[in-house]
Amino acid sequence: MTYNVLYYGDTPPCQGNHSTYHSYLKTIVSYTKPDLLGLEKMAAIPLYAGDHSGTAPIGFADSILQFALNSAFPSTYAYCTYTNTSGADNMSVLFYNKNKLGFHSITSNYSNITDFNTYKLYYKDTSLSTTHDTLFLYVTLNHTQSGTGSSTEAIRETQISGEMAQIATHFVHLPNMLDMGDFNTHHSIEACYQQLVAPSDTNFQFYDPPFYPDAHATYPADWDSNPSLYSNFLTTSTRLSSSIPNSCGTSGGAKSWYDHIFISSSILKNTNHIYYIPNSYRTIGNDGNRVGISINDLPTNSSEPSSVIDALFQMSNKYPVMIDLLINSTKVDVKKQNIEIAGFSISNPVYNEKLLLNIPQEYLHKDIRLECYDYLGRILFQSNFISNKTKMYFPITIAKGNYIMKLSSEGNPVLNTIITIK
Repeated sequence: MTYNVLYYGDTPPCQGNHSTYHSYLKTIVSYTKPDLLGLEKMAAIPLYAGDHSGTAPIGFADSILQFALNSAFPSTYAYCTYTNTSGADNMSVLFYNKNKLGFHSITSNYSNITDFNTYKLYYKDTSLSTTHDTLFLYVTLNHTQSGTGSSTEAIRETQISGEMAQIATHFVHLPNMLDMGDFNTHHSIEACYQQLVAPSDTNFQFYDPPFYPDAHATYPADWDSNPSLYSNFLTTSTRLSSSIPNSCGTSGGAKSWYDHIFISSSILKNTNHIYYIPNSYRTIGNDGNRVGISINDLPTNSSEPSSVIDALFQMSNKYPVMIDLLINSTKVDVKKQNIEIAGFSISNPVYNEKLLLNIPQEYLHKDIRLECYDYLGRILFQSNFISNKTKMYFPITIAKGNYIMKLSSEGNPVLNTIITIK
């Protein structure tokens, strides 16, 4: 999850006392349960005594852990090292579930008005202590220059191009990487947005899930001029009034889409054990009926519990956005194992256009439905049959690649997984 928290921690506080805002964040996190949480536009935390860039108390990240995150889920969260090379009055901090992930290092740091860091995390596989082998996930946090007009667009272009140039010094192509935060873009043809989704070097191409693979939106997209076309994804603003609940941040209700989570090709295509779950991208608290009104205005917003809606209204003028990722255990190479659920197993990978399905005895002589989808959710293969033996073969004449396979019996799902066609 990525969330612009509007100078959370500043002193004197723009919005309200810190303990109250810890409570709001606790409510939001208790509900969303993020394993990764990027907080952008936090008030800068002093890096040393006498650091006058910082407007938050020294150690404020620890305060967030104590009174918000670990108050919601005890002994669960930690944070990555944060920086403020740019000397800005705000910063981004990445928090993570330390029971699932570990922080390795900052791989890349770029400074332009604010810091743009790429964090390297590793997955805490259950066999890590014996195999010393794991997966790495890289997360780049962004908060680009806000505003309209060619001059601010040029600043955003410089910021993202500088960030990507730094990343390119460490990789020949994107690894498992998320690029997330508040990009402040007003439409998809803005240069900084294009540098992410349509770079000259496609080895460094990111994907914006609502466009691809989910296909809920199409390019070109102008969410500033036509917000109603993107109503489910708008992130600015949770507040209609410029003075309620306070005078901080922007008003006008949901009117633009600044906050995104971009995914790399390997996460999109599941080529390195970390996979974006299709259609999991969502804007927390936005029910699609918020254009030009507050998150808590009529019609009643029932997309989340009322306590969460209220906390989102109070906490920031931005909606957070969130995706789900599936991690395949590194303990075994799942691409070379049969996939077995509920007694069913599917040969994986599938060779010679022939899929082998093993059916448990208790499902014999029942209605079975087998479906294969691509990452856009398009059905490419389906078969309805009565299971008359425990081992059945099916011809699948589709292109090589990774696909989603679903299996149901008597209308009840029994398997939903990823297969590779060789």
